[in-house]
Amino acid sequence: MRIVLLTIACISCLASAFGQPEKDKLAIAHLTGDFYIYTTYNTYEGTRVPANGMYLVTNSGVVMFDTPWDTTQFQPLLDSIKRRHNKNVIMCFATHWHSDKTAGLEYYRQIGIKTYTTSLTDELSKKNNKKRAEFLMSQDTTFQVGQYSFETYYPGQGHTEDNIIIWFKKEKILYGGCLIKGADAEDLGYLGDANVTAYASTLLNVQKKCPNPRFIIIAHSDWMNINSLQHSIRLAKKLTKKENP
Repeated sequence: MRIVLLTIACISCLASAFGQPEKDKLAIAHLTGDFYIYTTYNTYEGTRVPANGMYLVTNSGVVMFDTPWDTTQFQPLLDSIKRRHNKNVIMCFATHWHSDKTAGLEYYRQIGIKTYTTSLTDELSKKNNKKRAEFLMSQDTTFQVGQYSFETYYPGQGHTEDNIIIWFKKEKILYGGCLIKGADAEDLGYLGDANVTAYASTLLNVQKKCPNPRFIIIAHSDWMNINSLQHSIRLAKKLTKKENP
């Protein structure tokens, strides 16, 4: 009997060591009310990196902000939303041209979801061979979808030339995407397409536009820490001083 138990224990240990299930590719968390955060993952410089997006459940359907970075999760996200809320995604907004935000635009457009970017994002997407949206915004635009209203806002160049944020004024929810970094970030992340000189002033424009937000949703870090915008401003100011000593 003792030998049998030892054998079972050894088999269990081997199963744990070599048979670990694949890490979850999609996570969905409740933010507040009808707002939800979804997270997919991709590999950047050898590290598994999360990418947060958001969706809003309205009386008219679901609005999604940015698309999954993981191309295998375009449909699973839609399926998960349908199962949870018994509603279809009707609109999708991408906040700048990088693939972690735009990868699913073509897929969603082809199945009848209305996809949106700014005209500048579309120009950069075309130039860099990224996926493009069906509908283009030439200026800051306020949308009313069901019982909710939100505004797209271009604060200036920062993480990219075209980055925008989404502001829910009534709910005080700021969707900042990649422009805003985590409260624990040591730097502003990838700056290959950034305007390091303008970054601080752009973030100050966001702060002015979106006073006292209750939630700040960011792309690649903990979105529960409300200090992310202020911390990003400090990082950007340091970067400006470094560039202009």
